[in-house]
Amino acid sequence: MDGVDLDIARGETIALLGRNGAGKSTTISLLLGLDEPDSGRVRLFGDAPEHAVISGRVGAMLQEGGPVRRTTVRELVSFVASTYPRPLPLAEALDLAGLTELAGRRVDKLSGGQWQRVRFAIALAGSPELIVLDEPTAALDVEARRAFWTSMRAYARRGNTVLFSTHYMEEADDNADRIVIIDHGRIVADGSGESIKHAVGGHLVAFDLAGRGTEGLGTLPGVVAVEVRGDRARLRTDDSDATVMALAGLGRIKGLEVAHATLEGAFLALTGTGKTEETP
Repeated sequence: MDGVDLDIARGETIALLGRNGAGKSTTISLLLGLDEPDSGRVRLFGDAPEHAVISGRVGAMLQEGGPVRRTTVRELVSFVASTYPRPLPLAEALDLAGLTELAGRRVDKLSGGQWQRVRFAIALAGSPELIVLDEPTAALDVEARRAFWTSMRAYARRGNTVLFSTHYMEEADDNADRIVIIDHGRIVADGSGESIKHAVGGHLVAFDLAGRGTEGLGTLPGVVAVEVRGDRARLRTDDSDATVMALAGLGRIKGLEVAHATLEGAFLALTGTGKTEETP
């Protein structure tokens, strides 16, 4: 990491985004006390991370870990809860995770989506004020992801704090109050999805070059970036109306299209990981 300074307020739902190797997992490991920083310090609720975890104030759902054979959902969640000083009532944890009807089923007989919900219930067992999730919906189908986030929103509505990493940009945009993008161990963006998209140009304006060059396009009103694909120009702009009016004045509106920028496009622009597949 390279001087990451991240303050998290109570009740926030924060998405941590970054390409592979950007520092997401390292950030989470430091936050949970699984790694020690080379310099600086990490504090959770004003204390060392391991103390916050042991006390149950922090719950975590990491990518590692598999089901325990011949153990029911109820038995497993109950056992984990018993290790904390002030656990969440078992029925409440099962309900929040959407597991009430599966409580008597063996965990090694569950589907991938159902096991992910068990892992969520385990993370809730200590009645945490903060829950940290590392790629919580990886390998889940669309229906299972939807069910997971329904449960997560119910937890967050209680005034609890959620920090999650994900590769699903739409998932982050839909569920996070705040998005933090990390690249090469540094924070390159921190704000709402809308503010991040706006910062790199909230709209895309595309048109056919029709054999004409691109000179002057970068200086048009609102334009923050210009990309050319074949005979088509794509302008990232923070004022699409002004950009379109300027193009019309130049007589360059052949095949004109205007679209909202996506979080994925903003992510790629900020991290320099390549061209986006945004339309138009």
